[in-house]
Amino acid sequence: MKRRWYGVLGVAAVLAALAAAGQASRSDDQRSSEQQLVERAKALELPTPYVPPPGDPMEHYAAGYAKVMCSAVFVTGLDPAFAEQNVGFFTAPYEVRAKLGTPQIDREHRAVRVTTPSGVVRVAERVGSQGCVTLPIGQSHVFFKPSIVRSALPPASTQPWPMGDVMPPGGPPPGVDAAKLRQAVQTAFDPAGMTAAFVVTYRGKIIAEHYGEHISSSTPLESWSMGKSVVATLLGVLIQQGVYQLDEAAPIPEWQTPGDPRAKIRIEDIMHMSSGLRIRAPYDPGFDEHGPYPDHFYLYTAGVNIFHYAATRPLEWPPNTVGRYRNCDPVLGGYLIRLAVEQRHEDYHSFPQRALFDKIGVRTMMIDTDAYGNFIMQGYEQASARDWARLGNLYLQDGVWNGQRLLPEGFVKFVSTVAPAWQADGRPVYGGFFWINGTDQFPAPREAYSMQGAGGQFVLIIPSHQLVIVRLGHYRGEQAGTRALAKAVGLIIEAVGGGGGGEDGH
Repeated sequence: MKRRWYGVLGVAAVLAALAAAGQASRSDDQRSSEQQLVERAKALELPTPYVPPPGDPMEHYAAGYAKVMCSAVFVTGLDPAFAEQNVGFFTAPYEVRAKLGTPQIDREHRAVRVTTPSGVVRVAERVGSQGCVTLPIGQSHVFFKPSIVRSALPPASTQPWPMGDVMPPGGPPPGVDAAKLRQAVQTAFDPAGMTAAFVVTYRGKIIAEHYGEHISSSTPLESWSMGKSVVATLLGVLIQQGVYQLDEAAPIPEWQTPGDPRAKIRIEDIMHMSSGLRIRAPYDPGFDEHGPYPDHFYLYTAGVNIFHYAATRPLEWPPNTVGRYRNCDPVLGGYLIRLAVEQRHEDYHSFPQRALFDKIGVRTMMIDTDAYGNFIMQGYEQASARDWARLGNLYLQDGVWNGQRLLPEGFVKFVSTVAPAWQADGRPVYGGFFWINGTDQFPAPREAYSMQGAGGQFVLIIPSHQLVIVRLGHYRGEQAGTRALAKAVGLIIEAVGGGGGGEDGH
């Protein structure tokens, strides 16, 4: 059966500029660059086997479709017909949806069912505060006790920004070109881009904000791989609490057999996307689109214990030698979070809210789990644009919020500095579960860094200008929306001029 892997343009837009695989036509220089990446990796490769993920790809697509529709309808509140056409193509490619048929929306049980051509039914259902969970084939229940997680914060409508949503009166601060800001917002909302939410903060205060039809400042939207930066942040919280250190070997239980080479993988290697574990991901140079279903997607769609699956992959390269954008690494970061929280006999599912989100005013973030209760933070989460702006401002403030240090000193510099293995590959675009503007993806200083997700989701942090720019959009508009955002970024930088300096207001 011919297989194609769709819906990967968000990250590929960055890697394509560095000769990533999959382009229809490329210059000789691009082909040479890609070949060099492949040859370097081959020279470092270890003699370990690759075992493809089990199951029929169409069943995995159906699982992705069911989950995307479940979140769109029961978390974001979108019309099902709109969602079928416009959201979540990453794990449920649009080209495949016609073969799967119309999702069955069960509003009574908050579930979605999608049937494959062979008659296999995949189900995703809204489960407590654990979001929309994909059930294993043939199962009708999850393998953990769902819970309701509530914020301990007062209602956002009663609290001033940034801990709430009450905005001070007045327009942009002195020195900011209001006309340029308006032009930036108009540019970001190119109709072809299907932008859903756009928020700009300058020195910690919102200076521009606009939303698409039926979207509000509190609407949780598809965010995809921006969740990897949430993994980074929660690990940073634990490091600040003294639980972990970046340079320590990751205490993954599956690696503790004497002589296991994976025991040498450090936490920083995992965060740098350079653990060296062997999986297939569509962003790998030289990726063969006709090969087995990629593990990178399987970690979303399979209905398995994703922590155990990622932890049981063998090494392909020695740690910290080759940088590859692969979901096994943020999954293992999530595993470390669960291990630490439960070793302290604390509630795992409420940990993100009480340890991070309540500290910075985040109330809408919903992180989905697998059927075993493990957070799928590599990309199955939804949050409002304002909440993403809050998280971006935590980094702009070097991990300090309202005078409390939440992230350790030096952590922000760590995540925003190019990872050694990526630098060795000549691709200065990835740090510690954050993207680096090392090849001028945006018309901003190269010190800028960002959270990024498929479908055109971005939180861009520009320290020199004290800016955080959030853009969330419906998946179909990804390419046009990303181009529009780049133009808007240039206008915003012009609007604030030199920016920088001064207090950020928190």
